[in-house]
Amino acid sequence: MTDTVDQTEGRPSRRRGRRPGGTDTRTALLDAARQVFSEQGYDGATVRAIATRAGVDAAMVNHWFGSKEGLFVKAVLQLPFDPADLFTRLAEGPADALGERIVRTFVTTWDATGGGHFTALVRSVSSHEQAAHLLNDFFVKEVFTRIANQAAPDQAHFRGSLVGSQIVGLGMARYVVRFEPLASADVEQVVAAVAPNVQRYLTGNLG
Repeated sequence: MTDTVDQTEGRPSRRRGRRPGGTDTRTALLDAARQVFSEQGYDGATVRAIATRAGVDAAMVNHWFGSKEGLFVKAVLQLPFDPADLFTRLAEGPADALGERIVRTFVTTWDATGGGHFTALVRSVSSHEQAAHLLNDFFVKEVFTRIANQAAPDQAHFRGSLVGSQIVGLGMARYVVRFEPLASADVEQVVAAVAPNVQRYLTGNLG
């Protein structure tokens, strides 16, 4: 099937739906958006750059998502974690191994996606209010403070925010600014180094 001709523009128009090779246009745009938002952040990313990366016409962004913000919401603000499921997984097991479970779960999940969702989110925090709220609401309130409420002797919200600072900071160092040798260290090496501090934040003496 050949491209149709847009008589008003005098150039071939891109097909909606499926791209050559059977790739779904919407999926291609989501994948491209995560890459471009990861590289440029929300302000730096453009609809044209995302469409070019996906190999489709820029009009497809409006067709499928309504706007750049709509694409950002679908591509980035839907993290590869469900808060309720994540809380259940992390809370199960001995309280003195919480730090290990938290670090291993996050690093393993982020490694599987190349840190894409997290990197795009962090690069966009300064220019997109929803990204900042998501970091706080998801990481601190919905996961770490709830875990601290269950496991900690006191100061649950403070402990949850400390854990959030550790995990978000770890993600930034490993996937955004890529500090070496942390960025290329294997998962168990990262767990061994970071988990004791996370555990102290949750159940130890904060002074």
